[in-house]
Amino acid sequence: MSWAKEFVELNKSKHDRSSFDCGEDELNTFIKTHALKHMRAGISRTLVLPSATLLLNQKLAICAFYSVAPSSISRETLPAKQAKKLPRYPVPVFLLAQLAVHKEFHSCGLGKISLIKALKYLWEVNHHMRAYAVIVDCLSGSAQKFYTKFGFEILCVQNGRTRMFLPMKTVEMLFKE
Repeated sequence: MSWAKEFVELNKSKHDRSSFDCGEDELNTFIKTHALKHMRAGISRTLVLPSATLLLNQKLAICAFYSVAPSSISRETLPAKQAKKLPRYPVPVFLLAQLAVHKEFHSCGLGKISLIKALKYLWEVNHHMRAYAVIVDCLSGSAQKFYTKFGFEILCVQNGRTRMFLPMKTVEMLFKE
């Protein structure tokens, strides 16, 4: 199976959510049962990278996906050097709520591609609605290692998960023309 060229918004009638398996139950459950509900409620947006060809059920498999949402953090959770430059009210951020790659595509660079596409999408959104950073809550040590490789820094531990952040100024350096 190969993937299409672009990420597109999750669509129940076009994308086969039931066959997605990234090896993490929480992420599998999210794409199968929560992603569309969250989109209808207006709390997040999920984009998928579909397969290039149809499955037998005439739907496209999901090779990878990411879900993003607006959020905010307390400035006190940021490193002191950065916090002192910010107002005392909650600081707007983008939450990279979910990012997963189907097991079939592990270790072939699709995680990196998905992260870059998610950051590019958030960079474009940032032109219309500003945010200070992108944050992510890591499900595991391997996820933390993955995000660290791409410049995310530890922010705090929240609900037993390591929360990491990447300032939008860093994202800007990646995509500014």
